[in-house]
Amino acid sequence: MHTYRAHQDISVLSDQLEVPGLGFLAVNAFVIHAAQPVVADTGLGLPDRDLVAALAEVIDPADVRWIWLTHPDRDHTGGLFALLDAAPQARVVTTFTGAGIMSTEHPLPMDRIYLLNPGQSLDVGDRRLTGFRPPLFDNPATVGILDTSTGTCLSSDCFGAPLPTSELASAHDAAAADPGELRTAQLLWATVDSPWVHSVDPARYAASFQPLRDFGPSVILSTHLPPVTGNTDALFATLLDAPSAAVFTGPDQAALEAMLRDFQPA
Repeated sequence: MHTYRAHQDISVLSDQLEVPGLGFLAVNAFVIHAAQPVVADTGLGLPDRDLVAALAEVIDPADVRWIWLTHPDRDHTGGLFALLDAAPQARVVTTFTGAGIMSTEHPLPMDRIYLLNPGQSLDVGDRRLTGFRPPLFDNPATVGILDTSTGTCLSSDCFGAPLPTSELASAHDAAAADPGELRTAQLLWATVDSPWVHSVDPARYAASFQPLRDFGPSVILSTHLPPVTGNTDALFATLLDAPSAAVFTGPDQAALEAMLRDFQPA
């Protein structure tokens, strides 16, 4: 993992995974440097990852007051319990559904949960962070973050894209990627991560973007993409085409066996 500032108030804890056949997928967590510091998502749970150590590069983990889980998938919760130990004052912001999903593996301590639904806000001392449902998501507990004080949107999985190189996946701005390649990759990710998009009513789907357009983010931070700064119109235009994008079909057993053969030494 490496860390950098995407905004004077927001640090990125940048990680990634190589996805065979797709590319390199960013897996980001974020720190909102509010009066009551907020960690948004906690990264991967792989044995060689250490979220708390990465976090310590930008803030004393003991100072964290809120841990906002945009949803309880394992690429968002990997460092959660280590962080709860390192940040004894912190409470976990999630939904009733999110807490229920987590309880099937490692229940959250009930006195450290703060339930928040889309449309509700959290007071973090010097600003209010508002929860919203991103237009695309892969988990029913998904709640992104709108920070009106900075114009920043943390969109969870929405707007993600597997990129062709490790360097691009860890770039400090998505503008490092070729625009055409980025569009193709975002449409691919939309169909992989949210396959239900092919079944939606196009007009209602397009309308679901309006609240985010009205917010007018100056920065979009996706878990699975480097930060997007400046003009965000291209992102909206791309995802509006997701319902008509090609349906993703993953490798089958024959393809898996072929890949395994390629991994074997000659």
